[in-house]
Amino acid sequence: MHESVALTARDGVAIAGDYYLPNAESVKGLLLLHMMPADRASWRQFGTRAQEAGWHVLAVDLRGHGASQGGPDGYKNFSDLEHQASRFDVEAGAEFLKSRGVTRLVIGGASIGANLALQYLADPPAGGLDARAAFLLSPGLDYRGIRTEPFARGVRPEQCVYFISSHDDPARGGAESNAAGVQRMHEISGGEKRMHIFDDAGHGTTIFERKPEFMDEVMAWLNAY
Repeated sequence: MHESVALTARDGVAIAGDYYLPNAESVKGLLLLHMMPADRASWRQFGTRAQEAGWHVLAVDLRGHGASQGGPDGYKNFSDLEHQASRFDVEAGAEFLKSRGVTRLVIGGASIGANLALQYLADPPAGGLDARAAFLLSPGLDYRGIRTEPFARGVRPEQCVYFISSHDDPARGGAESNAAGVQRMHEISGGEKRMHIFDDAGHGTTIFERKPEFMDEVMAWLNAY
């Protein structure tokens, strides 16, 4: 079960989210960022699994998507700068979880959401809640100007990143394929790192749809944090 919540990013944009409250007291929080085009509903099954494992879970609609300001399809006309401003949505989500008592934050992202997750992990806002780890479904080297190589290098030794992709995912964001870009990120990333490359799992949260058993592996990794 989850409840709908309303957030406000620091630039004033209204952001909608689904909040999954764990049944027992917990300081563990998971922030989930969808791919484009998609919305927070794409995380519903995984969010419920994490909730049952004792996590506070928040899945947000990024600006221009779903029920957030400019949604459901305003993102189609966004400039690169407007997409990059989604980092404020991520900050708002982290602050919401902090307000619910979360001190151990992990971020999960898909596609452009994965780039935003890695950005927050490596470069959180001043005074913001640090993230311990992130799992990234199909991050790209450059999605709408959100470039991941500098963020991968900026991951700190105490942090961890799980990079996930598939060989059948076509080129996006400056690489010959998504898998090639992910392999590059994994190679240069700081901190503890892990990588899984499928042959035929597609892009973003489609990986969980085509390979539902992989949720078990990601949940086992998640519960280590």
